[in-house]
Amino acid sequence: MECCGNKKETKKIGQLSDEEIKDWVRERYAVVARGGSCCGPSRAAISSGRELAKAVGYSDELEAMPESVTESFTGCGNPVALASLKEGEVVLDLGSGAGLDVFLAAERVGRTGKVIGLDMTPEMIQKANENAAELGVKNVEFRFGDIEDMPIGDESIDVIISNCVINLAPDKSKVFREAHRVLKPGGRLMVSDIVTEGELPQELREDVEAWAGCIAGALSEKDYLHSIRRVGFVDVTVVSKASFGPISSAKIEAYKPIS
Repeated sequence: MECCGNKKETKKIGQLSDEEIKDWVRERYAVVARGGSCCGPSRAAISSGRELAKAVGYSDELEAMPESVTESFTGCGNPVALASLKEGEVVLDLGSGAGLDVFLAAERVGRTGKVIGLDMTPEMIQKANENAAELGVKNVEFRFGDIEDMPIGDESIDVIISNCVINLAPDKSKVFREAHRVLKPGGRLMVSDIVTEGELPQELREDVEAWAGCIAGALSEKDYLHSIRRVGFVDVTVVSKASFGPISSAKIEAYKPIS
């Protein structure tokens, strides 16, 4: 199995800048894009991205997807199922990876809709574009960019989805502010993400591998929901949650007020 470089492995999270943390995460997911699986504890006990997707809630929709789409899956839920997408909507997927949720969303919004996948790993963008060409999907676009500073126009998006990615951002508040900015009035945020159920050991919090594995950077459920409300979202709700010891995979929805 290909694994990741070790140039930061001797450092702790507290010794890294936000940009260095992002570089670390980018390196890890570049490996995943190339077919590696060393990023994230959820992948350790499951043989493939397709099996992981089935384990967290995907089902028949995977049958039409080639291995190149599912092999890089590292999510913790199925936000497309949560989002109740409608024909003609414009959807933004934060941390779109190889494109699984983008392609599933594209089917739901139809030819009059559009799905934009945003990812900060060039290898993932390249892979997603190759997958789009193989599938012949026309109503999608993949953009390189940072979810803390989205290359997306103001009030241009109907629905934001994300699958186990926001926890990787050093500054979650920036992500939620940007999400609020790009959503249309009345737009909705529908995400699956990791939250903690209590204090994690400090050693784990400082572990860069645990950050890239979606654990060390996770907020408590209370703090996660507060961060969403603080930037102006309303009707913030945990739709469902599956707990695994000190962490949980939560499906969360929130809305931008109409006025």
